[in-house]
Amino acid sequence: MTSTNQAPQPRLLRWKDVQPRVGICRSQAHAMIQEGTFPAPVKLGARASAWVESEINDWIDSRINASRQKAGGAA
Repeated sequence: MTSTNQAPQPRLLRWKDVQPRVGICRSQAHAMIQEGTFPAPVKLGARASAWVESEINDWIDSRINASRQKAGGAA
């Protein structure tokens, strides 16, 4: 029997699941990864990568917060 007190397991998302969430193209994501402004993927193999769902969610939240702060500061 599994305990209900365990932390949820990290979930990995492939690009086809990440792209609709973030709204940027793959090349833009890779440029942002190089700049350190987008989460880096986890290598799954020689030609496969995935992103940690919680890191993508945090990135989305940070973009929303940054947008709201700019909008609030300009008024």
